[in-house]
Amino acid sequence: MRTIMHQVTHQLRNAVKRWVDRYLAGEPMHDRSSRPKSSPNKTNRSTTKRCVSLRMRLREGPVQLAARLGIAPSTVHRILTSARLNRLSHVDRATGEPIRRYEHPHPGTLIHVDVKRVGNIPDGGGWRYVGRPQGQKNRAATPGKAKNKWRGPKMGYAFVHTVIDDHSRVAYAEIHDNETATTATGVLHRAVEWFSDRSVTVERVLSDNGSAYRSHLWRATCEALAIKPKRTRPYRPQTNGKIERFHRTMADGWAYARCYQSEHERREALAT
Repeated sequence: MRTIMHQVTHQLRNAVKRWVDRYLAGEPMHDRSSRPKSSPNKTNRSTTKRCVSLRMRLREGPVQLAARLGIAPSTVHRILTSARLNRLSHVDRATGEPIRRYEHPHPGTLIHVDVKRVGNIPDGGGWRYVGRPQGQKNRAATPGKAKNKWRGPKMGYAFVHTVIDDHSRVAYAEIHDNETATTATGVLHRAVEWFSDRSVTVERVLSDNGSAYRSHLWRATCEALAIKPKRTRPYRPQTNGKIERFHRTMADGWAYARCYQSEHERREALAT
């Protein structure tokens, strides 16, 4: 214990002397960085830029990039870590650009809306579980479907209208038989009321460039609800990536999770 106290006293004495010397010399008293003024062995900027460029374009690891650049893999890893590209999950698969993640500060600041289209299930089960031959027979035996002279009866689609809060990832979903502007605005009305019942006030809504979200009815509805509408960049679904990822989870956990005997059975299972 005496040895530890002696070391602490020595460190404090040195710190006080350092502050006094700086004060007498008219210099700032705050601690300075221990980084050296020059680093002769530092990787040059052109190599760093080329390393980042190759990572985004080729999506290779440190060993492969080190062989291309003629530097150590550890150096490549340090460069990628500084650029926040050390994991391939941080790089967009489609464009090779870094993924810019964001999250709004509190619930209601921004909600995402989108529509997930899934094929209706014939009575008796769809081809994913019963096979294509039996699936074709089930389609033919399902009543009330439109006829198609090339591929038998058309089962049509179910349109899942989803609203998800950007901050909390809490989602609201409804199933409809279309994706028209009238249906989309109705879902927005009910979703806003649903969030309001949970003390969340919606301020902005982000959608893609579908016809329903470009309609005059959508803009008028947003104005009536005091919500600012925003749209993603064309051909850039990553901007609305949170709801796209939720749709994938919903497909795995609900839409194709088990063999449903009818479309009605699957729609009834969405609530759970």
